[in-house]
Amino acid sequence: MLGLSHANPTVTPTDTPAAAATPTTAAAATPTAAATPTAAPTVNCVTGSITTAGSTALQPLIQDAATAYAAACSGATITVNGGGSGTGLSQVAAGSVQIGDSDVTAASKLSATDAAKLVDHIVCRQGWIVVTNKDVTGVTNLTTQQNIDIWTGTDTNWKQVGGPDLPIVLIFRPASSGTRSTFKKLVLGGAKEATGGQTLTEDSNGAVTTAVTKTNGAVSVIGFAYYNDPTNKAQLNGLQLDGVDATITNVSNSSYKLAADGHMYTNGTPSGLTAAFLDYMMGSEVQGTIIPKDSYGPVAK
Repeated sequence: MLGLSHANPTVTPTDTPAAAATPTTAAAATPTAAATPTAAPTVNCVTGSITTAGSTALQPLIQDAATAYAAACSGATITVNGGGSGTGLSQVAAGSVQIGDSDVTAASKLSATDAAKLVDHIVCRQGWIVVTNKDVTGVTNLTTQQNIDIWTGTDTNWKQVGGPDLPIVLIFRPASSGTRSTFKKLVLGGAKEATGGQTLTEDSNGAVTTAVTKTNGAVSVIGFAYYNDPTNKAQLNGLQLDGVDATITNVSNSSYKLAADGHMYTNGTPSGLTAAFLDYMMGSEVQGTIIPKDSYGPVAK
């Protein structure tokens, strides 16, 4: 299980876009010239130490990219912390970290003054999926309206949406969470969420995943990277949204609506290792290899 910190049988963890082609420079052929192998992507290695913090939905991707960069560049140390989008944005605005990772824009979480100081670097597309405990049988899809009814407390038993006679337990993220803000905006339409009844709050995608697997009747929302981890997926029911499978393919073609850009913010124009790492995030190894492997989508063109 990831420790960072459908129910339709057609939903698969391998439904990701093909890896982006690595740009190459082609030389004109001559009768006597031997073919030259394509050069491997070049990493701009810069020494030093930086910290990136915030979105736990983005954390698996950024951690894998940081590990790969550090493996190629022995003098670089990149620490990747969670804490939620709001925390990452606040920390980068305060200068306590070099990069703030967020599922939402800085303007949606910070004051206008603080948001204006930050530079946005969009590094991927990401999706989230509504998941339930395995004991919620018979529910493979929830419409937008059914999600609204569940998350606002109108529906409190799974039998109201075709499931078993079992109380619904809502597992929320804190108000600072980008995952929560994105789901509330794109699926709930800004509706006021339930405050009574059976609810829990967990502080990261990883903690939510664990809580759903251990809580009878639980429902929550997690990033694709967490759901598609084989250990997690075996213990969860992943639901369609409005009859659409939760896959990167459907995120990329805009048919699946619970998706958003992944942001990495800096306090002003980045330099040194921060700039080099952000360039690496946009390079062929991350965009073409690490992103699809980790169940994200490349930056929308």
